[in-house]
Amino acid sequence: MNYITRIVEAKCLELFLKYPVITVTGPRQSGKTSLVRHAFPNLPYVNLENREERLYAQEDPQGFLQRIPDGAVLDEIQNVPELTSWIQVVVDDRGKNGLFVLTGSRQFEVMEAVNQSLAGRTAMIRLLPFALEELSSKIGLDQLLLRGFYPRIWDQQLNPVQALSDYITTYIERDLRKISQIHDLSLFEKLLGLCAGRIGQILNVSSLANDAGISHVAASQWITILEASYIVYRLKPYYANIGKRLVKSPKLYFYDVGLAARLLGIEQPEHVSKHPLRGNLFENLVVMESLKYRYNRAMPDNLYFFRDSKGNEIDLLILSGGFPVPVEIKSGQTLNPDYFKGFTYFNSVFPDSPHQRKGVLVYGGQRNETHTGVQVTGIQNLPRTIEQMLK
Repeated sequence: MNYITRIVEAKCLELFLKYPVITVTGPRQSGKTSLVRHAFPNLPYVNLENREERLYAQEDPQGFLQRIPDGAVLDEIQNVPELTSWIQVVVDDRGKNGLFVLTGSRQFEVMEAVNQSLAGRTAMIRLLPFALEELSSKIGLDQLLLRGFYPRIWDQQLNPVQALSDYITTYIERDLRKISQIHDLSLFEKLLGLCAGRIGQILNVSSLANDAGISHVAASQWITILEASYIVYRLKPYYANIGKRLVKSPKLYFYDVGLAARLLGIEQPEHVSKHPLRGNLFENLVVMESLKYRYNRAMPDNLYFFRDSKGNEIDLLILSGGFPVPVEIKSGQTLNPDYFKGFTYFNSVFPDSPHQRKGVLVYGGQRNETHTGVQVTGIQNLPRTIEQMLK
């Protein structure tokens, strides 16, 4: 199996020279272990999933850290979050950068531990599954939506249907029990499937709760758990003082589009092409590729969407210099004049934006051109387009 160099690796190496600790979070099987072991081959490696190592770190943290006085890679730190307090003591005592690399799969637990003990001492890196710009393989769009981006599926040429089914089963039966005391796993799995049926839509927790047969409180808690474990992503609405009533609920997406397709019961590329949610899956793909572009360069999330009470909407906004660049997402392969209507409305609402770009249209075709001031691009050219719009 050949290691595919991750874009974020350069940032990891750069930030390791500037901070005593770097912390890498992301979904299970997104490649965190491979990344840090490849980037830091000379650091001792400790996997806190290992029961003996975990117990040692829990019962004798000082003795545990004395074994690695010059630092180490500590994998899955969320298993011993209290260890971060002892790491703080070590890094403050040593007074130097480039000591510890921490990884974790559950972002809320990791962030809580890090913020309490290592604030100002650690750089944060978020690693999602492969980005399109990291893959040399060029496959069809429907195959891409089916396969998703988890590294093992690509590295080992796994059947995505089987691999993603196993991922869901492992998550529900193993990880979920560590995160929360959810007793009825079948109801949780039902909610997960219902979320897949709502990708790209405004999140209505009451509707989800009713359809899943659970309380509103439980639905809210379970969605938070899904977000904490990097399964679902909530795209924030863009607020602006424009004298109009704006939608204030987030839109729901999956961190991996292949996982969403699997939960929808899709098993073949031809199923994707005929599925009523194909456009939603394509939108999920574009939103996640935009997010990966930011995270792979150690930049914070700056993605939003726009919708007002009259239904006027822009699928995605990317802030550039504090001003929103509108991005419309259409899965069709043929350019349609209707694809550009949202830009006209949006630019009438925000006439004072200083950027010269009227926006970006990402569609299911291959053309890359400017049309009525809008940059038109296919999905394969999206990273380059994002780079240009952020200059």
